[in-house]
Amino acid sequence: MNITRTRHFTYLAMLSAMAIALHILESAVLPPFFGVVRIGLANIIALITVRILGVREMIAVNIMRVVIGSLLSGVFLGSTFWISLGGVFLSSLTLIVCDRLHSSLLFTAILSAMAHSAGQVLIVTMFYMEPRFAAILPYFLLISVATGIFTGFISKLAVDRVRPLKK
Repeated sequence: MNITRTRHFTYLAMLSAMAIALHILESAVLPPFFGVVRIGLANIIALITVRILGVREMIAVNIMRVVIGSLLSGVFLGSTFWISLGGVFLSSLTLIVCDRLHSSLLFTAILSAMAHSAGQVLIVTMFYMEPRFAAILPYFLLISVATGIFTGFISKLAVDRVRPLKK
């Protein structure tokens, strides 16, 4: 294994561990705003990963974050797991599109946060078979702009200090 592949794998492992830790920290320690809204600290790691490692690695980090984070939290395959997975799925798709379009990190973070909220609302609506849950989506999208600006700003600070390893 050459030094570049070792560095690449080390970054992937470190970013995965950070995403899992932030996922658990935010769900277990930090209370949600308005009872349901979270900042999305682990999304910072997804933004960093897509910029310095690439799309495949971001998908791996996001999947590990949801699966391992929910296993460690004791909610694996429960409603919280599926809601999280729905948000991460749409958020990841948005990150892929924005990466292909070479969008700015701040714009990408805002769109990603909005997609994450939309995915979560979609899963909750389907899970409970109650279309009225979709009425909260505009409020979540508005809050997502603020959380996206925050996560985008933090991600930009980090990405500016790390050398990209994309191939």
